[in-house]
Amino acid sequence: MNGNDSASLSRATSISRTSHRSTRSRAQSLVQKATAPQDLRPSDVLIERFTAWKAIVKQLIAYFEGIADIQNNTAKELTKLGAVIQVPFRAGNQFLGEGGLQDVFYAVRDKTRAIADQHANLGRTLDSSIVQHLHKLHAEIKAHVKNIQNDTGKLATAVAKERELSARLVGELSTSISVFKNTPLSVTSRADPYVANAAVRAQLTKQVHAENALQKSIIVMQQNSAHFEEGLVRALQSAWATFADWQARTSAEVQATWRAMGDAMAGVEPDREWIAFSARSDQLVDPETPLRNPDHIRYPSKEDPSVVAVHAGYLERKKRYTRHYKEAYYVLTPAGFLHEFASSDPRQSTQPVFSLFLPACTLGPPTSATSLSGSHKFHIELSPLNKSTGKSSIRKRMSTLGRSSTQAYTFRARNHSELMEWWNDLRMLCSRYLVASESVERGGPVMAAVRAAGYESEEGVS
Repeated sequence: MNGNDSASLSRATSISRTSHRSTRSRAQSLVQKATAPQDLRPSDVLIERFTAWKAIVKQLIAYFEGIADIQNNTAKELTKLGAVIQVPFRAGNQFLGEGGLQDVFYAVRDKTRAIADQHANLGRTLDSSIVQHLHKLHAEIKAHVKNIQNDTGKLATAVAKERELSARLVGELSTSISVFKNTPLSVTSRADPYVANAAVRAQLTKQVHAENALQKSIIVMQQNSAHFEEGLVRALQSAWATFADWQARTSAEVQATWRAMGDAMAGVEPDREWIAFSARSDQLVDPETPLRNPDHIRYPSKEDPSVVAVHAGYLERKKRYTRHYKEAYYVLTPAGFLHEFASSDPRQSTQPVFSLFLPACTLGPPTSATSLSGSHKFHIELSPLNKSTGKSSIRKRMSTLGRSSTQAYTFRARNHSELMEWWNDLRMLCSRYLVASESVERGGPVMAAVRAAGYESEEGVS
């Protein structure tokens, strides 16, 4: 044998020894684990695991029941929502019966109900299929736990009894040997160490068979549990895949229904309803109807002489206390009033802010065109009986202070021509007017005849 053969044989022997030691050490560790002080319920770990499986399956059952409830409640609410749409419309002859908004609202109502039915179908499917399937799976897990308890529990109980009996017989063997060594003549046939040892040998053999039976049962149960758990995972995956498929189909159908409602609404011409409404309605105003002109307003007594101003224009009135003039718009009416308005626009100012009743006033003379002051003004004296200005309280206070209650107002025109126009119109309405410091009474032929009563008329003198 050469050197190479010797080296190869040495390596092979080494590998064999290493493998043998590894196998022997693993076997020793398994034996040590199997003989370690512990309870005789090695199946408890399997029971705990599948008890946990029952809990998570129960959670999944509650989850899918919740989804089913959501779908059913959504269906109920959508059914109520569909009832909000009342068709045909009851608002009279306002909308088209066909080809308009009413058709769209019919579609909205019906398709909303269809969406509600789709949600209700999904809820019923979840309850009748997935939830029921998970309940069956929960029952199978419960049965599997019971099988573990029944199969391994009985064997574990038997092993416990055998170990207890073995311990008692080994103790009796020790007692028999001690009695034989100390008092050999008192040993009975049943207490013979040989007989006791035979009993121990037989009992331990029986215990070993029970131990092996329990171990085989546990191994088989572990293998069955592994396959059973694989089935559980596949069942849950199948249930979820089924839910995902139904939910996707339902969502697609619901989205398609919503899109159909949107397309129906978008398909209505914006002016279709109005065109039809305006064509059948006689109460709408024709766009070509001419607008009203304020200048063409006609009403009774519009042209009556009593409503036409005698004179209108701007004058300045002297303020009593500030002694300054303020310009305003004045109107002289046939009724004998001189009204002051805040604006010349009758639409903005319809009520006068100041008025004088001229038949109870005395008109002073106008300034001459050659006046050195260059001011074109006149005075109007208010008699005590004139209460048209609304200043009776002022006159009352003046009387209390010992002053005369007669009140005069000074007006100024822009030029002498306007002054004379105003003065000539005012003198026709005042009770009297003064010219060049001479009083001229207004009364006409009637008053002249009354004053000349008892005298012979100059016209009658020959």
